[in-house]
Amino acid sequence: MGKKTQCGFPKRALNYLFPIMLSLLPVSKSFDYGEALSKSLLYFEAQRSGRLPYNQRVRWRQHSGLTDGLEQGVDLVGGYYDAGDNVKFGLPMAFTVTLLSWGVIEFREEIAAAGELRHALEAIKWGTDYFIKAHTHPHVLWAQVGDGDTDHLCWQRPEDMTTSRRAFKVDEENPGSDVAAETAAAMAAASIVFRRTNPHYSHLLLEHAQQLFEFSDKYRGNYDKSIEGAKGYYSSVSGYMDELLWAAFWLYRATDNNSNKNNNNYLNYGIQNANSLGGITWALTEFSWDVKYAGLQILASMIPKEDKSEEQKRILEHYTSKSEHYLCACLNENNATNVRRTPGGLMYTRRWNNMQYVSTALFSLTLASHHLHSTNQTLNCPAGSVRPDEILSFVRSQVGYILGSNPMGLSYLVGYGDTYPKRVHHRGASMELHRGKASGFLGCKQGYDNWYGRQDPNPNVLVGALVGGPDSEDEYRDRRGNFMQTEACTYNTAPLVGVFAKLYSLENMISSGATLGDVSVGLISSV
Repeated sequence: MGKKTQCGFPKRALNYLFPIMLSLLPVSKSFDYGEALSKSLLYFEAQRSGRLPYNQRVRWRQHSGLTDGLEQGVDLVGGYYDAGDNVKFGLPMAFTVTLLSWGVIEFREEIAAAGELRHALEAIKWGTDYFIKAHTHPHVLWAQVGDGDTDHLCWQRPEDMTTSRRAFKVDEENPGSDVAAETAAAMAAASIVFRRTNPHYSHLLLEHAQQLFEFSDKYRGNYDKSIEGAKGYYSSVSGYMDELLWAAFWLYRATDNNSNKNNNNYLNYGIQNANSLGGITWALTEFSWDVKYAGLQILASMIPKEDKSEEQKRILEHYTSKSEHYLCACLNENNATNVRRTPGGLMYTRRWNNMQYVSTALFSLTLASHHLHSTNQTLNCPAGSVRPDEILSFVRSQVGYILGSNPMGLSYLVGYGDTYPKRVHHRGASMELHRGKASGFLGCKQGYDNWYGRQDPNPNVLVGALVGGPDSEDEYRDRRGNFMQTEACTYNTAPLVGVFAKLYSLENMISSGATLGDVSVGLISSV
C-alpha cells in the first residue's frame, strides 16, 4: 500500500491524477460537452421513420413510411433512416443501435448526470422496437425497406415520398449472416441497457438476439447477395465473419450470469472460432458499420480473465493484442501502421464520410481509457506505453477539432456553436414543411428543381448530426451536392454519445470546483 497523504489518498494516486486534471483543463478553447451530448441525441429524432410520438422534439418532422411492409403483409413501420435519404437499411441501423447501447452500458451514470438518460433510452428503443417487428420468424429478418436506386432519383421529404417501399428479407434460402448477426448484437447489447428498468423487454430482446445469432451462424451468407439492392449502398465488403464474432461476444456479455446455461457457449464460440473467423488474425486501423474486427477485439479484451481456462486466457490475450494494434494506430504510437492525420491533426481514413471512422475511434479510445484506468493498466504500444489520461487527452483534442477547433473554424456537429454546416445533404432538412397545405407536396423531380440546387442554407437545422467532414487537407465545402462531406449518418453520431458523456462528467467535476480528492473519487466511481 502506498504512503497516505493527509487527504487519505496514496501519493502515487495523486501523481497519477494530476495529468488527468491537466489534460481536461481548457487549452485554447473550451467546449460545452453537455450541450454536445444533448444535441447528438436530438439528431436521432430527426431520423425517425414511422408514426412519431407526442413528445417528438424535432417539429419539422412528421409521420412517414406508414405503409412500410404492407405490400409484403408485415408491419415494418418505424425504425430509422440511415442518412439523408429515405431507405431503411438494416445493417447500419443495427450497428447504430449497438453503439448507442454500448455507450449507455459503459457511461450510463454520466449520461444520467447530464440529464439525457431518458433520451438515450428512447433512441435505442426506437430501433429495437423496429427490430422486434422485423424479426417475424426465428429464421426470417426483414433487412431493408425501400430501394436505393429509385430513392436516389427523387429529392422528397420522407413525409411526401412516392418511391418504392418494397421490403426485403433474409431467410434460410436467402441468408444474410452479417445483417442478422449485427441485429443480434444490437438486441443483445440493448437487453443489457434495459435489464434494470424494463426486465420484461430486456428478456424479449435477448430471446430475439439468441434466435438471430443461431440463424446467422447456421445459414451462412452475405446479405447483399440475397438483397441485391443493398449493393452500392451498404455492401458487406468484410463479409459476415466479423459480425458472427461480434454477436457472440455481445451475447456472452448479455448472458454473463451464473444462471444462464448458454453463457459459456457464446464465449467458447468466440474462442474456438477466433482464428477461422479472423478475430485474432486481422489487425486493422479502422472500425465501422462494415468492418467490426477492431470493435469485437476491444469487446473481447475487456472480458475478465481470472476465472477462465488457460486456453481461453491465451486466446483472449490474442484478441487484446489485436485491439492494442488498433488503439495504438489511432494514437500514432505504432512503429509502422498508424492512422493518417490531416495537417490540422484530425484522424483521416478516407475521403467518403471520414468522420464515421473518427467517431468510432474516439469511442474506442474512451472505452480503453475507462477500462485501463479501472484495472490500473497502461496501453502497450510499440512506441511506448500510454497512460489512460494521455488517451483521454488525445480524445479531447479530436473532439475539439470536431466542435470547432480546426483550420476551418467550423463545428462539424450541426447546430453546435455559431458556425456549422448549413447545407447538409439531407432531404427533410433541406425542404420546408408545409403543414396542412395541399400545395406543399412536392413530386419526385420537383424537390431537385425547387430545393436541391438552392444556394440558401437548409430551412431546417439537422441538430446533432455529424457530417462527413473535411478532406485530407482540412478543407470543407458546404454544398448540398457535396455528399461525401456534407451528408450525415446515424452511425457517425452514435459513438459520440458515450464520448461526450465521459468528457462532460470529468470536465464538470473540475469546473464545479471539486478538490483533487473529489476528482479522485469521481474517477474511481465512474469506472
